[in-house]
Amino acid sequence: RGTVAFVNPTVEPGTRTGVPLLTDNPKEVGADRIVNTLAAHHLFGGPCIVVDFGTSTNRGRFDKKEGTVQFDRAGKTGKVDLTIDATSISTGTPLFDKHLQSADLFNVAKFPTMQFSADQFRFNGDKVSEVAGKLTLLGQTHPVTLKANNFNCYQSPMLKREVCGGDFETTIDRTQWGMDYGVSFVMPKTVRLIVQAEAIKQ
Repeated sequence: RGTVAFVNPTVEPGTRTGVPLLTDNPKEVGADRIVNTLAAHHLFGGPCIVVDFGTSTNRGRFDKKEGTVQFDRAGKTGKVDLTIDATSISTGTPLFDKHLQSADLFNVAKFPTMQFSADQFRFNGDKVSEVAGKLTLLGQTHPVTLKANNFNCYQSPMLKREVCGGDFETTIDRTQWGMDYGVSFVMPKTVRLIVQAEAIKQ
């Protein structure tokens, strides 16, 4: 297991932070570990456990959303209008959810919803390959293209109607929308968005 020791991190020569850092090998403490520890201490106001960034991925979802899809497979056209309730973000960790909802990040008190609208459907054969549109977040609107990892249409034996849907994803730079928190010291600015959608023919 190694030797457990406390070290007093130094950000610059002669400047001590006073924040204890628990490590199994003091000789391997790098600047990234020090910065992560200081950021967590500042965020939570006291000692906490820091897991090095670059190891696991933080995941969350929005539980409340509504919208419509217009899709003409023969004409290879379509339209999407989606509204997402930003207050419904859920990571499974209430403390993290609260911070995501705060003014640091999604600022749900001022911007309770997000919108995605698209009217450019691109096809590979008879299947959708991309959906290009615009995402409105924190009051700013910028283009976003969702790439299809999987797409299909089928006749539902239960609904007795045609159902079309697929798995889509893209990676955005959140700073484009003014979500800058943490970029200078801990958190990456890129966010991977995964969208799973199915639409029932009306």
